[in-house]
Amino acid sequence: MAEEAVFDLVHMEAVSYVFQGDKISEDEAVAKLEHMGFATGYRLVERLTRESGRFKDELDIMKYICKDLWVTVYKKQIDNLRTNHQGVYVLHDNRFRFLSRMAAGKQYLQYAPRYLAFTCGLVRGCLANLGITCVVTAEVTQLPACKFQIQVQRG
Repeated sequence: MAEEAVFDLVHMEAVSYVFQGDKISEDEAVAKLEHMGFATGYRLVERLTRESGRFKDELDIMKYICKDLWVTVYKKQIDNLRTNHQGVYVLHDNRFRFLSRMAAGKQYLQYAPRYLAFTCGLVRGCLANLGITCVVTAEVTQLPACKFQIQVQRG
């Protein structure tokens, strides 16, 4: 339990620190958080998959992200995984950990991308280390639920 609280506090403090600087724009701050997440995810998945066997295919890797990785990092599985079987995957989290403490009003939706950037990078870093180049974006329409869209880059 203590490590969960520490993780939440470190994440909140990282977001606060990056956005307090007056010298960078909102986009640059989000990019900085995303890069932090990428580096973390790249290293983390290397440790987590060290003892596991090889994955069969892309869908098998996405299932690993939704189950094992999400449980390790966020202490719960993704609520829903959807795919069009053409390289687009959508991960639904109905109660995302970093958004669950925010008030549910519409006025706070503008701040949600700040708290999702690290996780977008984390997922992208994990997938990069597993051999999948992709773009990960997040969308929030109602707090604390969010969707992470993974667009696999082919070729």
